[in-house]
Amino acid sequence: MKKRKNIITVAIDSPAAAGAGTQAKLIAKHYNLLQLDTGRIYRLIGKLKLENPKKFSYSLIKRKMNSLKIKNLQSKKLLTDKVATSASIIAKDKKIRSIVHKFQQKCAYSPPMKYAGSVLDGRDIITVQVKDAMFKFFITASLKVRSKRRFKEYKNLKKKITFKEVLKSLKNRDKSDRQRKYGALKKTKDSILINTTKLSRKRCFEKIKVIMDRKLNS
Repeated sequence: MKKRKNIITVAIDSPAAAGAGTQAKLIAKHYNLLQLDTGRIYRLIGKLKLENPKKFSYSLIKRKMNSLKIKNLQSKKLLTDKVATSASIIAKDKKIRSIVHKFQQKCAYSPPMKYAGSVLDGRDIITVQVKDAMFKFFITASLKVRSKRRFKEYKNLKKKITFKEVLKSLKNRDKSDRQRKYGALKKTKDSILINTTKLSRKRCFEKIKVIMDRKLNS
């Protein structure tokens, strides 16, 4: 894979519903970057497994990844709790992570020329996918606040689920993300911690923008 030179690369790791996806979109829009929510790739594969339990295979995943477009990851059907749980399980598979890795690397280092660079968010972006990113952020928030945000999302999507169920699901997801053998979620020493528990979307982005502008304009 041929890497583009002199591009902006932003890597964001975070637990579920911490606001990383929202910030990645704001960063992408402001700095004209290709944005990839890597968690949605695993949700797509998780959904694939739910829909094809008998035909699910590595070759099926490869075919899916070869034809995957960023716009395919925008489907609201990927936002169910069932799909999230399935995604968390298949994300533990080293071979699946290897297949997904190639797609992520292409997005990170060879985005289309119309973009000034890339911003990727997920669980192992800083630790595995884009280790040499120009900017590294670890975005987090309290479990209660993250659960409230996810519960609100589900309500807006007319999903029948209780807050207690969302809280339990996120707690299990956190455990799975942090304890899996490959691509576990963890903060690195060189990543900047952004806690969004008491921050609005706008205030959080302003904080990130100050950090990025300082380096880009130096």
